[in-house]
Amino acid sequence: MIRFAWMIILLVGFEECSSPTPSQNNAVAKLYETESFKNYWYSGTAEISSYKLDQSRYGENRAGKAMLIFVTEDFSRKKQVKLDEPTAAGEDKVSVLKMNFTKNFVTGIYPYSMMLSVFSPISRNVQPHPLKVTMSSQEWCGHVFSQMNLDGNKFKIIGHSYFEQEGESKTTLAATWLEDELWNVIRLEPENLPVGNIEIIPGLFFTRLKHTELKLLRAIIDKNENGQEVLYSINLPEQNRRLEIRYQKEFPHKILGWVESFTERGQNQQTIAVLDKTIRIDYWKKNMNEFRYFRDSLGLSPTNF
Repeated sequence: MIRFAWMIILLVGFEECSSPTPSQNNAVAKLYETESFKNYWYSGTAEISSYKLDQSRYGENRAGKAMLIFVTEDFSRKKQVKLDEPTAAGEDKVSVLKMNFTKNFVTGIYPYSMMLSVFSPISRNVQPHPLKVTMSSQEWCGHVFSQMNLDGNKFKIIGHSYFEQEGESKTTLAATWLEDELWNVIRLEPENLPVGNIEIIPGLFFTRLKHTELKLLRAIIDKNENGQEVLYSINLPEQNRRLEIRYQKEFPHKILGWVESFTERGQNQQTIAVLDKTIRIDYWKKNMNEFRYFRDSLGLSPTNF
């Protein structure tokens, strides 16, 4: 039934998602200038959320833990790295919202450890695309690493992989919507999330786990409010996949969980994550053993995940 519905949509044709209007851009500019935004995102702390993860892998579901860490940083436009001396950087400095997204789960005897980082300029009306995206995945067979760097109107993408079919790779894709940036857009300006039929670069986690080519795909996106929550759904017919992200309607638009549905080996599979705990803390200053008790505040084991 789902496939049939997608076929109908494809036959009707795609209506491109329009770019934000100047009035929308002005609204965005005011958002990051508000006191509530500054007090939350420039407080000298990061927002750290832990999620109970039910990860589908190899046709079975695995209990694990996912983490979303959001924090603002001073970033170099040219080098696309965190600045050591922001006050001396001049116009090279750009304020970004960094998302670090981790997943940890075990398949049989061996563990997976995955991490995605997305660096999105706060002023998206000036610079709408992330400056950089990286993804790494480690398990006992080997590890892989991918990096996307914005270069004008395109993304330069490099990949390093233990697996022969992937190996060492370099490619370029047009600078368009990234699935991986949508998490940051939810936090920064959910009113300007794309809806309708758009072109998108799919998420690096999924393309890694499925060993699929990273290329532009068509996505069908919708957004529905349900009381104080919003359900944001991304359908990717070519991947036979749907990602649903739930988030708070009101600022700071915290992400409450997600469901990723897809087909593997002819069977329907789902990965589900549900918010467990959230704290705001300057975690980079809490690296001594005396601070290990903070892990309890996130429902984390003292030594794992």
